[in-house]
Amino acid sequence: MPLLPFFRENTVEAGCDEAGRGCLAGPVVAAAVILPADYSHDILNDSKKLSLKQRNLLKVDIRRDAIAWAVGVVSHLEIDEINILNASFLAMHRAVDQLTVRPELLLIDGNRFKVYENLPHETVVKGDGKYLSIAAASVLAKTHRDELMNELHQEHPEYGWHTNAGYPTMAHRQAIRDYGITPHHRKSFRLLPEQLELF
Repeated sequence: MPLLPFFRENTVEAGCDEAGRGCLAGPVVAAAVILPADYSHDILNDSKKLSLKQRNLLKVDIRRDAIAWAVGVVSHLEIDEINILNASFLAMHRAVDQLTVRPELLLIDGNRFKVYENLPHETVVKGDGKYLSIAAASVLAKTHRDELMNELHQEHPEYGWHTNAGYPTMAHRQAIRDYGITPHHRKSFRLLPEQLELF
């Protein structure tokens, strides 16, 4: 089924999505995107359904075609302080803060959101597979976060962040067992199933 161009007709809508919520290391990143009402794209979809090459191509197209777009970042230290759910909301708020056009409605991927100023919002479960603007936000959030994790990989290559982006893969968890944690790991997360004393 093709993705929908809008939730409410004749409304300036910003799709919002985050990346990195389930990771053991690095920040959570969110994006907010306002697309033209008649926007269409041959391959735009939920970023998890796209290849790396497709995401990188789409990133260029979205940034070029969007009426406005922005990215918000919340660090691992902030995540440990306020928890990952609140950090995800804060990342979205930071993205919306930076939009050069004020939206009239926020379309949020997921089932929960913390009200942003006095803007109305709609939560959409699996929204990145239903609405173009949320899918676009998912692509910008994912590609931006992957770039950040690639930079961190240069500092700590043993954890394989250039391929796992900080997610809890077997190789990432084995590296934590072998080398301990880095300053970029989220200490509030269960980093290993056996919950070893790591810090």
